[in-house]
Amino acid sequence: MAEQAKSGFMSWYFGTNLLIRIMAGLVLGAVVGIFMAFSASPETVASFVGYTKFFGDIFVNLLKMIVVPVIFLSLIAGAASITPGQLGRVGLKTLLYYLITSIISISIGLTVALLLQPGVGLGITGAEGIAGKAATAPPLSTVLLNIVPTNIIASLSKGDVLPIIFFALVFGISLAILRDNKDDHVSKYATMLYNLIATAAETMYLIVRGIMQYAPIGVFVLISVVFAQQGPKVIGPLVFLTLCVYLGLVLHLFVGYGAVLGVFKLSIFNFLRKGNEPPIMAFVTRSSSATLPVTMRVTEENLGVPRSISSFALPIGATVNMDGTAIYLAICTVFIGNAVGMPLQFDQLVTLTVVATLAAIGAAGVPGAGALMMLMVLEAIGMPVEAGSAVAAAYAMILGMDALFDMGRTCLNVTGDMIGVIAVSKSEGQLDTSKWQLPA
Repeated sequence: MAEQAKSGFMSWYFGTNLLIRIMAGLVLGAVVGIFMAFSASPETVASFVGYTKFFGDIFVNLLKMIVVPVIFLSLIAGAASITPGQLGRVGLKTLLYYLITSIISISIGLTVALLLQPGVGLGITGAEGIAGKAATAPPLSTVLLNIVPTNIIASLSKGDVLPIIFFALVFGISLAILRDNKDDHVSKYATMLYNLIATAAETMYLIVRGIMQYAPIGVFVLISVVFAQQGPKVIGPLVFLTLCVYLGLVLHLFVGYGAVLGVFKLSIFNFLRKGNEPPIMAFVTRSSSATLPVTMRVTEENLGVPRSISSFALPIGATVNMDGTAIYLAICTVFIGNAVGMPLQFDQLVTLTVVATLAAIGAAGVPGAGALMMLMVLEAIGMPVEAGSAVAAAYAMILGMDALFDMGRTCLNVTGDMIGVIAVSKSEGQLDTSKWQLPA
């Protein structure tokens, strides 16, 4: 029966390496999308998108379906699996890593933008009919207050990630303390509850593996739709801006993350060979949160990160560690200033550095979140996006290209999450370095 199953109707598909299937979907999707963009009429492209987008949306919905339970269950299990003393060390190291890499990413983004000066000479003026949107950033006190849920069931149903993370951490830490209780009765039942939650988390990981079998099809559709719609717009200054953003992302990958791994005597090239599946998935889905289950599986199975650390740090990283978004915000804000003839002054650059860091931390791990954060940054530096203004016109140009930016910045965001848990695990002496050995 087993042999019959291997030689069944879909054996050619399931018998092929998953990463190879995903890469094939990526390449074929790009080829089809570019062909459609430059050879088909707008009506044909619209029909193509209308008929195929459903299959890509199914893939994204499947991933989103498991985001909340994976975050909730894995974060509780991760926090509860670490002793209270170790939990404090791991948490402090994780947050310190996020802060340091965020500062590095902003610095790299601003350096690239100020050296290459994207947008200079465009001379964009206000255009009637280009609607702007004023940023209405809530006060910091409101943002912090909203992290604490008033109704965790409501937060779970709405998918409010920050309140879910807060509650899961509190619950997991409390469960870890109870597991370490000297009262055997309390410790016994706390351990039983932990085992139940850990088993539920394992069930979610199994569902993830099943969903990933559909990934090559979803990847093909998502990529082909993006290129079919955006291809013709990739011209002139926008091409240069795109190159600037991707240059910043690549520099941070090899300079910033390469340095972090180098401190722990690990190779960035080995990382790229062993852990490339989540970044590729993030590039396609444009969602750190949707990619989270894949990120957790690969860091554990391929890179030797213990589940006690990955299930604790990765859900937090998917929400607050947005280095790619920070680079995008820095470079695109400088582009808008140059494009409308208002180059940023020193005080604006300082404000940009602070606000972009906070905006990146507050950005949701879903497609397009960075473009919304851009509104807050522009408002903060005194360049609000108002209807018919030159700033609105420049912002609209970037917004039209946002899918291409979003793919790159999300890819780097997820890469940063992975590097973070690797660094923390190595510092704790818990990284299985045998997983980093490459075949001879």
